[in-house]
Amino acid sequence: MKKAVCLLSGGLDSATCLGVARRDGFDCYALSFDYGQRHAVELAAATRVAAFFHATEHKTAKIDLRVFGASALTADLAVPKHDSVDNIGGGIPITYVPARNTIFLSFAMAWAEVLECSDIFIGVNAIDYSGYPDCRPEFIYAFEQMANLATKAGVEGRTRLRIHTPLAQLNKAGIVRLGAEVGLDFGLTHSCYDPEEGGSPCGQCDSCLLRRKGFSEAGIPDPLPYRH
Repeated sequence: MKKAVCLLSGGLDSATCLGVARRDGFDCYALSFDYGQRHAVELAAATRVAAFFHATEHKTAKIDLRVFGASALTADLAVPKHDSVDNIGGGIPITYVPARNTIFLSFAMAWAEVLECSDIFIGVNAIDYSGYPDCRPEFIYAFEQMANLATKAGVEGRTRLRIHTPLAQLNKAGIVRLGAEVGLDFGLTHSCYDPEEGGSPCGQCDSCLLRRKGFSEAGIPDPLPYRH
C-alpha cells in the first residue's frame, strides 16, 4: 500500500477525505493541529475518525496561531452567527485564520518527506464553503509546485509530491453523499466553530449552517445535536 499523509481536523470534510484515501488503498498517516483554536473539541473528533478509518498513525502537532490572532477562531473576536445559510455574507469572513492551510500543508510536506511518500490528502472544496482563499484549486496547485522544489527528497528525485483534493468540486451535499459512500460515521465528526460548553454545536455559525444545508440537500439525517 502506498503511504499518504492526510490532514484531519475532525470535521465533515477532512473525515470524508480520509475515508476516500482509505477507500483508494492508501496507508494513511493522519495529521491534526492543536493551533489554539477556540473549537479545540474538534481534536477529539479527529482522534475518533482516525481510529474509525484505521489510520496507521495519527499525530497532533501543537502550534500556537493565537500569537498572530486576527481570526475569530484564534482571538477574542465573536464568531458570526446567522439564522439561515442565506444570510452568510460575501467576502472572506473573520473566521479565516491567516495562512492556516499553507502552514498545515508545510507540516504535511515535512512528514511526507520523512515517510518517503509522495501523496498528501486535504479536504478543501471551493463550492459551499466559507470563502477562504487557501481552499482554492489555484492555491493547491501553486503549493504542490513549490513543495517539489523545497524538499531534499524532491530535489534528489526520490519523491514527486502530489496533493489530492477529492472534494474540490463537490458542494456540501455531495460531500455528505461521498462520506456515506465511504462508510463515514457522521456522529464521530465535529464542524462547529463556536461549540457550547460540553461540545454541542451551536447550529448558527457558518460551518454549522453549511453542514446542515449539505445534509438536508443530500436527504441524509445529521446525527449531531444542534442547540439551534
